[in-house]
Amino acid sequence: MSEQIVSDIKFEIEQIDKLLETYTDLLAKAQTGKPDLVETTAIGSVLHSFYNGLENVFLAIAKGIDRNVSAGSQWHRDLLNQMAQSTTRRKAILSASTAESLTDYLSFRHFFRHSYSFYLDWEELEELVTPLVDIWGRTKNELQDFLETLSDKENKSSE
Repeated sequence: MSEQIVSDIKFEIEQIDKLLETYTDLLAKAQTGKPDLVETTAIGSVLHSFYNGLENVFLAIAKGIDRNVSAGSQWHRDLLNQMAQSTTRRKAILSASTAESLTDYLSFRHFFRHSYSFYLDWEELEELVTPLVDIWGRTKNELQDFLETLSDKENKSSE
C-alpha cells in the first residue's frame, strides 16, 4: 500500500479533529439552546466540512486501494456503502452501524451544498450536532483500526 494513502488518511483525521476542536465552544453552546441564524449557518458549515473530510478519506481508499470509484448520480452514497463492505483488497473500513449513522451527514452535505443557509432548520441540525462528537469518535476508531491493518500488511510484506 502506498505511504501516500496512509498520509492522506492521517491528514484528514487531523483536519477533522482540528475542525471539531476549533468549533468546540459553538458546538457546546448549541447543546444548551437554539442558536441564532449566524450560529446555525456556522454549524451547518462545520457539519458540511466534517462529512467532506470523511469523504476525502473514503475517496483516497476507493482510488488508492480499491481502485474503484462509482460513477453516476449516487456515487456519494455508493462510496459510503463501499466503505462498509470488505473487498478482495481490504476489510470493511466502517461498521454497518457507523455507516448508517454517517448517512444522515451525507444527506445533510448534499442539502447544504445545494441550498441557502437561511433554509437550515435548527431542529434537524440538532439531530446531527448532538451525536457528532460520539459519531466522530467511533468513525475515527474504525479508521485507525484500518490504518493498523495497512501497517501490519506493510510489515508482513517487507519481511
